[in-house]
Amino acid sequence: MSDTFLLVVEDEPSIAEVVSLYLKRAGYQVKVVGDGQAALDWMRSQMPDLLILDVMLPQVDGFTVIRWLRDRSDVPVIMLTARREESDRIAGLEMGADDYVVKPFSPQELVSRVRAVLRRTKGPDKNGSEKPLDVGDLHIDPQTRLVTVREVELVLTAKEFDMLDWLARHPRQVFSRDQLLEAVWGLSDYIDPSTVTVHIRRLREKIELDPSNPVYLLTVWGVGYKFEP
Repeated sequence: MSDTFLLVVEDEPSIAEVVSLYLKRAGYQVKVVGDGQAALDWMRSQMPDLLILDVMLPQVDGFTVIRWLRDRSDVPVIMLTARREESDRIAGLEMGADDYVVKPFSPQELVSRVRAVLRRTKGPDKNGSEKPLDVGDLHIDPQTRLVTVREVELVLTAKEFDMLDWLARHPRQVFSRDQLLEAVWGLSDYIDPSTVTVHIRRLREKIELDPSNPVYLLTVWGVGYKFEP
């Protein structure tokens, strides 16, 4: 049994039961709660290693929960939603979700997403071979997962850090959105490419002096994105 602890917030008992069963079979420790308020109460005393969060919840909805969490922690979040509209998926990503799964979904797919998010969250290199990177006024440390810009420490989600670190270590190389999904998320078959666009926009808001005229994260129209050192 892994020591990785997952909190599942899902108000539909049948879905919660199946999700919990598959995650436990995959070796994770799992806690299930049925509403947003219970999730907030639980996380005030203990943070999980990863949060699986339904959007439509009684008492407190999933968007409120993730806003609360992002003010306090960079714990990775996978959102579960029955909504298929792109605006709802983007809203979750804008608030700091690392990934999302649209209902109905395959439990095996969810387990794959969990593994991919945790693999990236824990960092690509546990042996210390990746050295801190200084580019202009940016400092990126993969071991502490610390990023500073103009000597100010930034608060990045796990996926924001991974994307910035990946692009910065491949300067001037142009990556399509599918390539970035594969590199950063570890799989691209189930994830909407707009996920990359949202994360690039959020990174620009955090590291660029003028996000509308970026100097680090550049768009190569019709192709993808690149990091300009």
